[in-house]
Amino acid sequence: MPVPIPRQRAIPAVESGQAQAASPCGGSAEKSVQDASATAPRTPDTAGNTTDKVENNTAHTNLTLLLIEDDPAGSPIAQDLLDQAGKPIRVRTARNLTEAGRLLTDDVHCILLDLALPAPGHSDSEDELAVLKHVLELAPRHAVLALTASGDAERGAEAVRVGAQDYLFRDELDGRLLSRAIRYAVERKRSESAERRLAEGRLRAQENRRLERGLLPTPLLEGSPLRFAARYRPGRSRALLGGDFYDVVRTPDGTVHAMIGDVCGHGPDEAALGVELRIAWRALTLAGLCGDQLLGTLQQVLEHERADDEIFATLCTVDIAPDGRRAGLCLAGHPSPLLARPGKPARLLPYDNNGPALGLLPGARWPRMQVELGAEWSLMLYTDGLIEGHIGQGRERLGQDGMTEMIRRQFAEGLRGERLLRAAVNEVRDLNGGELTDDVAVLLLDRVP
Repeated sequence: MPVPIPRQRAIPAVESGQAQAASPCGGSAEKSVQDASATAPRTPDTAGNTTDKVENNTAHTNLTLLLIEDDPAGSPIAQDLLDQAGKPIRVRTARNLTEAGRLLTDDVHCILLDLALPAPGHSDSEDELAVLKHVLELAPRHAVLALTASGDAERGAEAVRVGAQDYLFRDELDGRLLSRAIRYAVERKRSESAERRLAEGRLRAQENRRLERGLLPTPLLEGSPLRFAARYRPGRSRALLGGDFYDVVRTPDGTVHAMIGDVCGHGPDEAALGVELRIAWRALTLAGLCGDQLLGTLQQVLEHERADDEIFATLCTVDIAPDGRRAGLCLAGHPSPLLARPGKPARLLPYDNNGPALGLLPGARWPRMQVELGAEWSLMLYTDGLIEGHIGQGRERLGQDGMTEMIRRQFAEGLRGERLLRAAVNEVRDLNGGELTDDVAVLLLDRVP
């Protein structure tokens, strides 16, 4: 793992556009800084005092090269290194990896490394590319050019395979060749970094999608004659899961329990809380709880798991009797389900006894209402994202009445199941003039004798 390199405000390096020989004690870099300080313009600070202002010339130079070689004085680096715009390429020199670590700041674009240098803790016989591997660990974001002896193409090619952007022969260097190699290496490194970030982003997106897909419920309806369909559209861009949640399970006594809910908010925290509430609802339902007792326990779960006391969740639960003709309904601040039957207009189930949303009132109660379904019916549970979309360019919203009329028409046209939900969600989106900003969840249970 690369060791963090401390950044220095004054760069102790030769930056005049050509490599200079370092002093025996390594003080040549300090002299360049002192010279720059002596000639720098003096500017008043905010208090009116005169201070030194050292120009680092970064505005006048496009590229900076760090040369790592044990004999900078005998370096074949030419003095006329130019970038693509014709501006001089600034050169810093380091005689060993320790000096290189001090000079390796964010404004360095490329490293020219002599492969003959020894790597710390390695002998020449252990690994010919140990010094290169050390530099690649030290500077994973920088372009690296390997400098090797003339005719040693095999070692240079191996350096590229290990991670260098290119290799050069020491005795064949000239200013034009090296300038071009530096520019190409920098661009190649930028391209590789962009491709790597893109691949990492795609991998994270795939992992997130697999995770979110795994968190969506699988209805447990084995043995039930009821047919199930659902549509889910999160409001967050590129997400599969939002703050809306739903589930359907059948208990051993033949009762089918359906639930849909909505956590206020649209972020990943709300989505995670929705998943927790859904899982808790399934566990409590399979354990035999229903109605007020179940909702009271869910409120305790929400109060313990939410990140903020202001967060609440609406919920609608329906318990359909084994004969499929009647159901118990509990509403916790949630819109009432819609019931559609052959030969009768679609209508909303009663919501006069709607209780408060979960997390608003400690010790709240949620009445359980009995409703008659009949012999053949379609029951649609939905979140408010379906009814809060706008109609055209104005501020008018679809609302429950508009949704009811829409479902009546689509039901009369013979739409059922998945086709009905797909048509409903698409029409709501079209009426809104584009994608809905809120999460949308809709589930449909059908009973056909």
